[in-house]
Amino acid sequence: MLAQEEPKLIGSVAKESGVPIKTIRYYEELGLLKSSGRTEGGFRLFHSDVLERLHFIKRAQSLGLNLAEIKDFLQVYDAGELPCDHIKNRLEDKVKAIDEQIQQLLILRQELTGLLSGWEAKPDTSQATICPIIENDY
Repeated sequence: MLAQEEPKLIGSVAKESGVPIKTIRYYEELGLLKSSGRTEGGFRLFHSDVLERLHFIKRAQSLGLNLAEIKDFLQVYDAGELPCDHIKNRLEDKVKAIDEQIQQLLILRQELTGLLSGWEAKPDTSQATICPIIENDY
């Protein structure tokens, strides 16, 4: 049987993980992390698995997952299951959303290109407009 590791002070967790103390406190407040107690001086203590959790949180954020989604995944994990299927479904949703954004951006790009191609032609207008070229609906 392995000897139990000493709990880590929040400062050493911050140093080892590269995550600021303020962020660690915030994650604890949201329920993403759980401290294992406090020192007599009131400093938070964490088990060594906190580094793995912080790494997971940062990686999940880099994939576009928000903290509420990450919390859900961690709750599945804390209940004794691997959240991989849940994560896969959410990432598939993200890919669909990205594809929709790409389509919207392509449409916007086409509209802007059209506006710019006619930029030299300054219409003569008697109407009070700020910039007739962009105010025209094509």
